[in-house]
Amino acid sequence: MRSLFPLLASTLAFAAACTPEPAPKEPLGQIPSATTTAKPEWIPFAIRAGKPVEGDPREKHLADLRQLTFGGENAEAYWSPDGKKLILQSTRDGAACDQEFVLNLESGETTRVSSGKGRTTCGYFFYPKGDKILYSTTEAASAACPPKPDRSLGYVWPLDPYDIYVANPDGSDLKLLLGGPGYDAEATMAFDGSRIVFTSSRDNDLELYTMKPDGTDVRRITNTPGYDGGAFFSPDSTKLVWRASRPEGKELDDFRALLAKGLVRPTRLEIYVGSLEGQNARPITKNGRANFGPYFLPDSRRVIFSSNMDSPPELRGAPNFELYVVDSEGPATATGAPASERITFYDGFDGFPMFSPDGKYLVFASNRFGTTPGETNVFVARWVDAEK
Repeated sequence: MRSLFPLLASTLAFAAACTPEPAPKEPLGQIPSATTTAKPEWIPFAIRAGKPVEGDPREKHLADLRQLTFGGENAEAYWSPDGKKLILQSTRDGAACDQEFVLNLESGETTRVSSGKGRTTCGYFFYPKGDKILYSTTEAASAACPPKPDRSLGYVWPLDPYDIYVANPDGSDLKLLLGGPGYDAEATMAFDGSRIVFTSSRDNDLELYTMKPDGTDVRRITNTPGYDGGAFFSPDSTKLVWRASRPEGKELDDFRALLAKGLVRPTRLEIYVGSLEGQNARPITKNGRANFGPYFLPDSRRVIFSSNMDSPPELRGAPNFELYVVDSEGPATATGAPASERITFYDGFDGFPMFSPDGKYLVFASNRFGTTPGETNVFVARWVDAEK
């Protein structure tokens, strides 16, 4: 999800203050009445990749923390259906811009699976078999890395000319799945393999679309001006969760002016949930900050996401992003959205969370333990549900 990753090295100033949400009466770590209907095949094994690192005792949901990558920019790590591998984007091995890699969690072996041309993003395994991968790349437009955006316009990121490709898990037999002018990226797949959801600028906005795994039957499922992106299916394949902006007035004018230049300003995003065709979409955060990277917990009800809601609006430099969990069906608080529970406590960036197919492990990206400014690595932890 070529998303808020550049925030790690950019200077931001947010005008909207965050209203702290009251703490929930019950911990959000466990909701016994909500259980998933998904039955992923899980092959037990020991995660040997990386090395154990010391966790923060306040991070009570994260046990047996391991660091999986070391150095550079590594992010958006997503599980294979059997839980044995991760696909991630990285600038390792001297790459000038992001390429896609597959990390074997048993052996620790990391293999580049993209062509090495252009910039890539949003790698994902095909579900439920893991017999293919998909990712977006700009290589059809140019083998070189796309130019960086004009920072005189403030904090913006470019809508590079991405197309969506499919390949074998080792990167061979690369084929165009969906292309055309503009931006096609942020693609993920339903657990049952029925549909792919992605973000596109094909209709002169940034909207969500779905398609069949072969690239046919493309359907637009959001229709409100603003940015809709970074969508994931629930484990039971009945719902979607994504990030969205809903600009109005001068903010909408700014959004459209930037979009015409192939840019977007992703600094005010809320988390939304809705049905598979975009029906009944509603925000489950309302804090006016940068909320992104949502993913359902195994119960297909709770959502984990990254946010700077606790970062002071006046903070200069890269703001503090933490992971939070919200019950999407919980009662509304004074903000009009359910209460959230903070999961991480690192004074820096934590983001891009995804649960393993069986819900036992959480993978995420973080600046913690970095040795150089902006270094981001991938971590995995055993998820611990709170006791009643």
